[in-house]
Amino acid sequence: MADNVTSLFRSNAAHSPSMAALARESDGAGLVDFCIPCNPYFPTPAMFEDMATRLREIITYYPSGADTITAELCSLLQLPPQCVAMGNGSTELITWIDHLLVRESLAVPVPTFGRWTDQPMETGKRVDMFPLQESGGFALDLAQYAEFIRARGTKVAVICNPNNPDGGFLPKHAVVQFMDAMADLDLVVIDESFLEFADAEVEPSVVQEAMLRPNVIVLRSLGKNFGLHGIRFGYLVANPALAGRVRSMLPKWNLNSFAEHVVFMLKEHGTEYQQSLHQVRRDRMDMSGQLSSLPGLTVYPSQGNFLFVRLPVGAEGTVVRDRMLTEHRLLVRECGNKIGSSSRFLRLVVRPQVDVRRLVSGLEQVLYGTSRRGAAVPEQATGTGYSSGTAAIDRLFSETNGAGTQGLAAQAIGAGTGAPGLPAAPAAGIGMPLPAVPSPVPVGADAGMPMPAAASSGPQQMPQQAPQPLQPPPQQAPQPLQSPPMQSPPMQSPPVPQQPVPQQMPQQMPQQMPQQMPQHPLAAPAQVPAPAPVPAPMPAAASYPSPQMPTGPTPPGVPARGGLTAAQVRGTDGLSQAPGASWSGAQSWPEAAGMGQLS
Repeated sequence: MADNVTSLFRSNAAHSPSMAALARESDGAGLVDFCIPCNPYFPTPAMFEDMATRLREIITYYPSGADTITAELCSLLQLPPQCVAMGNGSTELITWIDHLLVRESLAVPVPTFGRWTDQPMETGKRVDMFPLQESGGFALDLAQYAEFIRARGTKVAVICNPNNPDGGFLPKHAVVQFMDAMADLDLVVIDESFLEFADAEVEPSVVQEAMLRPNVIVLRSLGKNFGLHGIRFGYLVANPALAGRVRSMLPKWNLNSFAEHVVFMLKEHGTEYQQSLHQVRRDRMDMSGQLSSLPGLTVYPSQGNFLFVRLPVGAEGTVVRDRMLTEHRLLVRECGNKIGSSSRFLRLVVRPQVDVRRLVSGLEQVLYGTSRRGAAVPEQATGTGYSSGTAAIDRLFSETNGAGTQGLAAQAIGAGTGAPGLPAAPAAGIGMPLPAVPSPVPVGADAGMPMPAAASSGPQQMPQQAPQPLQPPPQQAPQPLQSPPMQSPPMQSPPVPQQPVPQQMPQQMPQQMPQQMPQHPLAAPAQVPAPAPVPAPMPAAASYPSPQMPTGPTPPGVPARGGLTAAQVRGTDGLSQAPGASWSGAQSWPEAAGMGQLS
């Protein structure tokens, strides 16, 4: 049975297997799901009871048309129906956005939700992937992302806020500033599928701003925050022309009767829904603290209903995933099949404390050897082989007998890699820093993206390298703002040839539309705090001269022109990684999980 269950993961390259597939291969008894990012507190037991008593009626008859269901949702959200299109899940809407509105190329930070890379590549588009840096906590620097888009002449830009799988969050004023800087693009998509779980701002959504702009779509999910992935419903918000174009392509009955029943129930359960969101945020804080106590496990700040964690050095994510499932009946999401990530990372969904205690106990047994099968993490300097999913990291540890950066430092002073007395493994929640390997990494199916050093717990800056485009554009984008060069801390490894670091763009951007947002009927009433003004705005779109790029769609099967394909992102092909300069470290997050104090 165990072999049948774990084989489901290997046969599904893009996503984890469905719960139905897992149930067919096992009895399903006692399985706790830390993989699928659902709200565990909604619907309430009373709502489930209501749906159960009306099951025969719900599944027997046709639902109302999509316009009727959309009008009811808009009355709850206080949105004009002509600016909204509802789909059979956000994936259906992503598919139509790609078919109707993506002409030639699309830019997206990675790692992220797989359909934003896979869908346009399946239709022959060029996908320009902007690698997020582990050294910056996987935070997205919007100024550097804008430069990346201009240098490649990309037509469509995507931002996921919060991002999946790391939960990284962008403040509202910065997203609005980016939307205006990209006003000349064909389209800007802001995917807010997990934004209901964020509490860094009172009203972080940009749906109101999107309706006023000609090229912006905001994508929202209902299944995730309502805890009903199986119903498959979501919606987008845009100006009437964009929303109407997508809505005109959707079938009249693209929404099912369960979706209609839930939408019409919501007006009676707004209080329970808000309580469920508050409880998820509290659980996120508690879960982050418990996981951070495990030696060598790194937990990244998150504003989603999940946490992105890096396993201790030497742990293989697929082995941990399979053993957690077969030995402890815990389903976790291993992220080795996400572009820009590796099998050293897990995404763990926020769940109630009783389930988290079971998760922590299982991880302790699998990682540190308190079970009969022994530890998944080898001892340091023993030469024990492992695969991190990233070729550069694997070679580094192979060449230093498992000592990594510390082994390189020992070589530099003539101490050798296998000598006793090497420093012990790093403290809990920090992990071993992993610098870039100086020798080039070959490109191929097995070549992974070299991961940068882990974010340190202090405020010091990490040495970074500048991105190098695969095909330099005819003219370089100007640097409208100058800043002093970044100071690097003392090197702990042999000297590596450094490339020039571009001038950093200012991290913070002023709020362009300081206005009170309409109150969401399902949201707790609160005033939106106005952010403090900052003097340095993001350069406008006109500041970036667009290079002359080849026109027309890229035919299927032909390598991308001037951008990154999936194979190139998994390797290096001469492309250094962009610095993640917008993450300011632990001091900017008042709580361990990256969330403010709850009332």
